[in-house]
Amino acid sequence: MREQDTRSRYHKLPLEREALRDVIDLALWAGQLLLQHGAESARVEESVHRLGTALGADWIDVLVSPNVIAITTNSGEEFRTKIRRVITLGVNMRIIDEVNDISRRVTEEKMDRFDVRQQFKRIDSLPPQYSRWQIVIMVGLACGSFSRLFGGDWPVFIVTFAAASVAMTVRQILTRRYFNGLMIVVITAFIAGVIASIATVLHLSPKPEIALASSVLLLVPGVQLINAAEDLIKGHVVTGITRGIMGGLISLGIALGLALAIQLMGVPNL
Repeated sequence: MREQDTRSRYHKLPLEREALRDVIDLALWAGQLLLQHGAESARVEESVHRLGTALGADWIDVLVSPNVIAITTNSGEEFRTKIRRVITLGVNMRIIDEVNDISRRVTEEKMDRFDVRQQFKRIDSLPPQYSRWQIVIMVGLACGSFSRLFGGDWPVFIVTFAAASVAMTVRQILTRRYFNGLMIVVITAFIAGVIASIATVLHLSPKPEIALASSVLLLVPGVQLINAAEDLIKGHVVTGITRGIMGGLISLGIALGLALAIQLMGVPNL
């Protein structure tokens, strides 16, 4: 009797055709939100699998690539396979946390698939958490603060703040106009380098090179490189290598933009 109770407790009734299609659509939606906002591959797989099986699927297989997510799910004799491309890639930990929270609540049977769809619609329509100018000011202050940590004086801090703030504004404008991502990095680093070179040209500080180094910290691909390392460690070799190469290309773009700025402004060898 106890064995029969255990088997019935974990047995899932087969989902109808439309219900299974809805489950895989929601699982893809969750994976897309996670991947395009900076989650590592293992987190995407875990959250998508947990969400799909909690919504009634018998099993879910997930394939995560740098810009595509593919899912196969089955229930009884029915199965579905779908692929979705992820076009925009960025970083938004708030959305990652919300999607993970939804998957946990579904596992705890606090939400059904209709509630999940409403929550995903809400997440998709969330306004930016911070305004453009808040981001510009805080990025400028962050880069300026790093210049102080690196040993710069107050003139270096002011120049770094101005360079990083203007560079961030340019980056936002180019991003909204859908410029190529690597081209945005080069142009932004060039703008930051030109403004930061003022500290050297005008001899504002005994350590003017700190302004050049600090003003481009807003472009450092920290999340990409960390995710690349985590993917490689956890066995997602293709995604890890791709993310690592992209992080390297971004770093080269920063170096190229700074080199052009230094050449244009006639800054002597640092």
